[in-house]
Amino acid sequence: MNERKVHRTVLGNGLVVLVVENPTADIVAARLFNRAGQRVEPLAKAGLTHLSSAVLTKGTAQLSSRAIAETVESVGASLSTEANPDYFVLSLKTVGTDFSAIFELAAQILRQPSFPPAEVELERRLTLQAIRSQWEQPFAVAFDQLRQALYLDHPYALSGLGTTEGMLSLTPEDLRAYHATWFRPDQTVVSIAGRITPEAALAQVEAALGNWQNPPEAVPELQLAEPQVQGGWRVTPQDTQQAVVMLGYLAPAAHSPDFAAFKLLSTYLGNGLSSRLFVELREKRGLAYEVSAFYPTRLGPSQFGVYLGTAPANTQIALDSLRAEIERLADRPLSPVELQTSRSKLLGQYALGKQTNAQIAQVLGWYEVLGLGLAYDERFPQLIEAVSPEALQAAVQSYCQAPVVSLVGPAPAVEFSQAIA
Repeated sequence: MNERKVHRTVLGNGLVVLVVENPTADIVAARLFNRAGQRVEPLAKAGLTHLSSAVLTKGTAQLSSRAIAETVESVGASLSTEANPDYFVLSLKTVGTDFSAIFELAAQILRQPSFPPAEVELERRLTLQAIRSQWEQPFAVAFDQLRQALYLDHPYALSGLGTTEGMLSLTPEDLRAYHATWFRPDQTVVSIAGRITPEAALAQVEAALGNWQNPPEAVPELQLAEPQVQGGWRVTPQDTQQAVVMLGYLAPAAHSPDFAAFKLLSTYLGNGLSSRLFVELREKRGLAYEVSAFYPTRLGPSQFGVYLGTAPANTQIALDSLRAEIERLADRPLSPVELQTSRSKLLGQYALGKQTNAQIAQVLGWYEVLGLGLAYDERFPQLIEAVSPEALQAAVQSYCQAPVVSLVGPAPAVEFSQAIA
């Protein structure tokens, strides 16, 4: 995006508009972000953002679910929603000639969803099935108990689907109250990329959303519990053919000076077939069916983790091996070659992730919602290049001292931990 100018405008109602003109293909993509998300949910209503997202496109004050679907499909466009821990987004993509009509539809959906009771009940049943299905997946169980140990009463502790209890408690009135509280222009970012001039795009947003008024009440101030992790073990015996072994740590938020170091750390350890964990634990030692690392970008405290799926008989040695890899990084810095290889891989994937209009619109709106700003597109590669081996080692020493260990697998393989926990 460095060669493409980004036009940023704030409307009178506080709504932020970002536009990038990209005439190479006759496609226009838009993202309508809202600064709500899982982090604003009361724990007793866990799943509120997900259910709202699932039902948002199922009807408005003027249109039925079928009418919305037929309008979108009749021109070959796409329209979808996504609930994220830190935001909600309504996405659309269409050819240039149909953008005006589809964007107007998206704006109506964003402003005036009707949350039909029948649709709420249908999506609730589907979500409850998905929650039950998660408990049949060893990785999902391991990740769930890891998050709960790391975050305790913080909303990040829970799956984006919420909980069975939370989902059963939700009503159409809850969804309407959530929408009325959080879906407002001063909490909304619209990013547009494609074959459209900034003037035309801004006029379209003004026409559809310029008269949207903020309610008189201020946005509620969040009082989120501060995670206080002291390490520990979480074990779920499950009759599976492999054991999942996971180590997790609280990790820096997106605004932290250590954010770039952990992006490099995650890339080095678990990104692809050339990553350290894949080569050492799978290829050389044959310990892992699957192995990787994770470090999601979060507005609040994130989580860094490493995991592998292994034969149950190898659970102890797999756990020891994962620990040894983290301790190795704390004991001595990466070599210049190791660090540069990880830099090149990370920055190459970063560049490839901004090629399509949909990707550009996503990245722009995401930076705005997270409060990183448009300049972050250029700053991120600079931050990655500036990470030294010593800085990465210091970040590991600072954050990766007392892991949460999460184990799922056959009882004889995982219950050994109870004796040493």
